[in-house]
Amino acid sequence: MQKFILNQKKIITLISGSLIVIGFFSRFVLGNIMLLEGSLIIASVIGVAPIAIQSYQALKVKVISIDVLVTIAVIGALLIQNYEESAIVTFLFLFGHYLEQRTLNQTRSAIKELTEMAPESALVRLKSGEFEEVDVDTVNEGDVLLVKTGAKVPVDGTVLIGEGYIDEASITGESVPVTKSVGSEVYAGTILENGTIQIQADRVGEDTTFGKIIELVEEAQDSKSEAERFIDRFSKYYTPAILILSVIVWLISQNVELAITILVLGCPGALVIGVPVSNVAGIGNGARHGVLLKGSEVIHDFSRVDTIVFDKTGTLTVGNPTVAETEIYGRNTEEALNYLASVEAESDHPLAKALLQEVKATRLFPVEETEVVKGGGIVAKVNGHRVAVGNVALMDKEGVKLDAGTKHDVETFEKNGNSLVLTAIDGELSVLMGVRDQVRPGVKVDLQKLKALGVKNLVVLSGDNQGTVDAVASELGLTEAHGHMLPEDKSAYIGKLQESGQIVAFVGDGVNDSPSLALADIGIAMGSGTDVAIETSDVVLMNSDFSRLPHALGLVKATANNMIQNIVIAVGVVLVLLASVFFSEWMNMSIGMLVHEGSILVVIFNAMRLLKYRLSESEKSVEVKNVKTA
Repeated sequence: MQKFILNQKKIITLISGSLIVIGFFSRFVLGNIMLLEGSLIIASVIGVAPIAIQSYQALKVKVISIDVLVTIAVIGALLIQNYEESAIVTFLFLFGHYLEQRTLNQTRSAIKELTEMAPESALVRLKSGEFEEVDVDTVNEGDVLLVKTGAKVPVDGTVLIGEGYIDEASITGESVPVTKSVGSEVYAGTILENGTIQIQADRVGEDTTFGKIIELVEEAQDSKSEAERFIDRFSKYYTPAILILSVIVWLISQNVELAITILVLGCPGALVIGVPVSNVAGIGNGARHGVLLKGSEVIHDFSRVDTIVFDKTGTLTVGNPTVAETEIYGRNTEEALNYLASVEAESDHPLAKALLQEVKATRLFPVEETEVVKGGGIVAKVNGHRVAVGNVALMDKEGVKLDAGTKHDVETFEKNGNSLVLTAIDGELSVLMGVRDQVRPGVKVDLQKLKALGVKNLVVLSGDNQGTVDAVASELGLTEAHGHMLPEDKSAYIGKLQESGQIVAFVGDGVNDSPSLALADIGIAMGSGTDVAIETSDVVLMNSDFSRLPHALGLVKATANNMIQNIVIAVGVVLVLLASVFFSEWMNMSIGMLVHEGSILVVIFNAMRLLKYRLSESEKSVEVKNVKTA
């Protein structure tokens, strides 16, 4: 019976409101007082039923909720035959709850949209070569799938055949479609706007990027922030205090109506609802814009960050080294580059790929007598010549003499942040190349935005040599730069910053970043990083889009401020209402309940503004100006 009544709250609200209208119509039009009182009594009894059930359920778990206060107030009003107050209070309370739930559902729309975007079916290639539509849950890793124009990509995968434009807004928040061709990665939940592609399933079900987004956002909604926990503790003592205050007022004044009015006006509904709705709206905005906030607690801590520490490779830089500078010594350039390419084609060193892409040899020669010099490079015999490819130390070992001009070139390349690759043929230096990881486009502007949002210190920690790290820091205007850092060194440095009183966020993407991500007050992972880094972090920037970081910081600051605004509104309204009881003649239960329900809607609508949050245009223009004049 209790469940049935609670499920019919909308109908009960409608009936209660209709009876109140009928009652006042009978009084003012028909002049029938008996019909008025009868309608109001029935409206009160029907209306208080679901409220009383919720009160009973709360008292069973030893909680004095708002429903308890309203139930006592309505019963008291009925006993003193104040039927107008009892009927209007119950209707306003029920109607306010209806509006509250309706508005809350809108704040959760971002999360609902995510789940609705999840693909339900897929076209899987059979052994016969034909494609069959199956439930997406039955797709396995390695399956080949067909995606047609307008269809959702069902899994994370790699394009095998075809090309087209894909709308990745559900993953990155970016509205501009992205071109995909053979070898490109595609994500579940994105939409193929035109073209037809065949993809191989790499990650399926909950392991897809889209699946993880939904899981993380749902977990975040269920968590509680420090502000919410404070309000829970506050409400635990506040509602009994209001109950005791009303009893004291009744004992002193012998005015039952005044005591009941205090019960109604003291309801802290807006206070209880204000902070959770801000959290939900903030998390929803982040999900829409490629930022995953793993819980309400993250919002509180992230909003207070004053120091952000970055890993270099894959975070500030692209993570794909390329040849940035080249000097050729000697006349036979083509031969020297062909020899270099021949040696590097035999190497598995990370820089070899970058060198081969730059050289584009016209001919590769057989490589013989290959010797790998640890910490130096490679020495081999190519087309009858002794070829040494490596660093300056290898050149010294090979007896290669560097003249003043060459030494100046080496120093310049190092100052520019390059890793040096020298090539000597038969003891003569032929090629000097500087290889470095390129800074992510737009990172400098994004860092300026972070400073404008209150971040005082921007620090880079990297395992690279100090010259390379200094070059990146100088280009981006960072506060500090430290090279030759092992994972344990990074963690120790973060601990040192925290001991000095700084609130630290760490941004990284690799397995080696996991200890730092876990230790920092806020760990921020790039979305295309390792699973370990993503699991360890508090915030994930989807698609490794660094430009999401200023949005994320601005969003959590706006959300934290929004919570404070809602608390001030809620407490302020209650204080004004209670003061009005004692210092004014116009305040009564009905007016108080109307104001009370209005305050709940005010804090909800205030929180809903977060759904449309973006960095202000004035901030953006200031950042660009700062970068141009830097």
